[in-house]
Amino acid sequence: MASEGGHESGGMSEYISHHLTYLSNQVQGALFDINVLHLDTIFFSILCGLLFLIPFYLAARRSTAGVPGRFQAFVEMLVEFVEEQAKGMVHGKLTYIAPLALSVFVWVALMNAIDLLPVDLLPWIAHNVFHIDYLRPLPTADLNGTFGIAIGVLLLVFYYNIKIKGVGGFAHQWITAPFGNVKLSANPLTWVGFLLLAVVNILFTIIEYVGATFSHGMRLFGNMYAGELIFFLIAGLGGTATVLGIAMHLVMGSVWALFHILIVLLQAFIFMMLALVYIGQAHEHH
Repeated sequence: MASEGGHESGGMSEYISHHLTYLSNQVQGALFDINVLHLDTIFFSILCGLLFLIPFYLAARRSTAGVPGRFQAFVEMLVEFVEEQAKGMVHGKLTYIAPLALSVFVWVALMNAIDLLPVDLLPWIAHNVFHIDYLRPLPTADLNGTFGIAIGVLLLVFYYNIKIKGVGGFAHQWITAPFGNVKLSANPLTWVGFLLLAVVNILFTIIEYVGATFSHGMRLFGNMYAGELIFFLIAGLGGTATVLGIAMHLVMGSVWALFHILIVLLQAFIFMMLALVYIGQAHEHH
């Protein structure tokens, strides 16, 4: 396997570089190349989505009014937990918003949980079974993955803004927030001031939406990328065939994996809460 050979030829740097390489449809030719698809990110994102949708769908179909089974009880507890968070953030109907928040939380948590698997396991299977040399299975350590979800949340924010306030109300918000309305009169200077403030308001609104979306995706990516990199560094210690190296590998790997469980769940929770905050802001009238 290429990652194993990295210890012999290039050492730790080649080992990490190999694991940070995506399975792509073509070689990336620029910093931003829209023609490049990270196939591993797409595959594992869809896989985690199915791992969420299918069991939860079956649990809903087989739910009973009597004493629930363990999985049904777990699902009901999770649904109630997410619904309580949604009630505190969104002042409106939660018919679709609470299930949306639940989907975001579980989906992101499942994608994050891939990082808890041994770093060489899935690449080894890909290499020896499917003859794939490069595989990076953690979708939330890919900017394309996290920004894709963040942009999806942004589109939902636009949707709820227009649904609740109408096209005119949403457009009015763009030219009045955050400075508020300007009282117009027959004085031309009032109209000039209104137009100048409108331009400034639009710029501030654009910055607000772009900044919120950027931080939303970047926060999840940064934490998961850092955690993934630490796992690579710990796994690289196993390449030293000494008792000390193996012991350090096992102890550090176990301790970090236990701590990383909290990070996996916490980042999913934060991502969900930020999505609820942004959607909740769309329900507010300015």
